[in-house]
Amino acid sequence: MKYFTVGEFNCKHTGENQMDPEFIEKVDKLRDHCGFPFVITSGYRSPQHPIEAKKDVPGTHAQGIAADIKIINSAQRYTIIREALEMGFAGIGVASDFIHVDTRGSAPVIWTY
Repeated sequence: MKYFTVGEFNCKHTGENQMDPEFIEKVDKLRDHCGFPFVITSGYRSPQHPIEAKKDVPGTHAQGIAADIKIINSAQRYTIIREALEMGFAGIGVASDFIHVDTRGSAPVIWTY
């Protein structure tokens, strides 16, 4: 990988990391396409992670196919969303301070927090 280490995707609660290597490569390419650095605030989440433990079925973070990317301003938000769409990320969640991207197997979706 050019921009990230696998450790940047470790679970913040347990330290585990069961990320899909292809997904990490795709996020690395997203960073390249965006042309500016960004920080991964959440990658893998163990099923024991407090957020995942509340769910009936663990989500895409627990499947190792999702990441949350910190954003600094609206220009970054726009660029990340545009590039993620062009690259075929299937799940995009938009919050005030981060963008969630994932490669879920279902029909593409976009949501807000």
